[in-house]
Amino acid sequence: MFLATHPALARLAGHAFQRIAPIALAKAAPAVRFADVPARTEVLSASSRLGPTSVTAYRPAGADSLPAVYVNFHGGAFLVGHPGQDDPWCRYLAAAAGVVVLNVDYALAPQHPFPAAAHQAFDVVRWAAEAGGDHGWDGTRLAVGGQSSGASLAAAAARQARDAGAPPITLQVLNYGVFDQAGDPADKPKPVPRPQLPLPVLDLSMGAYLPDPAQRRHPLASPVFSHPDGLRGIAPALVVAAEHDRLRAESETYADLLDRAGALQELIVVPGADHACNMLAKDDRQTREMYDAISGRVRDALKA
Repeated sequence: MFLATHPALARLAGHAFQRIAPIALAKAAPAVRFADVPARTEVLSASSRLGPTSVTAYRPAGADSLPAVYVNFHGGAFLVGHPGQDDPWCRYLAAAAGVVVLNVDYALAPQHPFPAAAHQAFDVVRWAAEAGGDHGWDGTRLAVGGQSSGASLAAAAARQARDAGAPPITLQVLNYGVFDQAGDPADKPKPVPRPQLPLPVLDLSMGAYLPDPAQRRHPLASPVFSHPDGLRGIAPALVVAAEHDRLRAESETYADLLDRAGALQELIVVPGADHACNMLAKDDRQTREMYDAISGRVRDALKA
């Protein structure tokens, strides 16, 4: 936990990581691309307190009425701006669930530490609810979701929407999320000898995104420290965890809290999978099964 206790060094390392990570992501390009699923996209600008925020809208083919909308937040340890990594997922969800998917290019740490991205996430969700009439979706049928750090932002947006009393969110989808940013990353359970998520990345993410240790238990950063009563009224949640992921335990902890608050729709643990399994899988079988499960829940939740 070296960088997490040295915010200045974490900030420098975060800038370096932002330059290196896209190269590594390009070399480890997802084998699962779903090239058979077409995309109909356009780039829109959402309003937020950080200024205009770019979102890519994925539209379902053949929609004969106003489709529902799903706001997606990509992963990347709060540091890496690569929404394109979720392109296969966004295409798949738009086609399988018949919804407009908005893939958000949100603000990154260390340039914008907590709570900037969490607040921005809520602003974009609120914009999605209000701007549907101008852009061709039904903002009253709204879901949010994300992967890894994106799941943390989706959970934060859902909590802020609950606290503000609007917009109403029908479902939140939290896929292998980061829900505990207060403890030493080395203390996270290690389900397999060589987990896919490296400890230095968790350490760097904590130090760059949450440089102030006093904020690391904030409910928008670490919802696992919530009391169930503090979660009552939050949007129903589909929590997805990977069996071999370092973050599995905190997904299960948060799912239990949501369940005790009456807000858990379902917990799915993907067997034999590790962090970012949907992007790094060798073939599309398991990813397709996971995407079908999630898409089905989204479709059922948002049907007119």
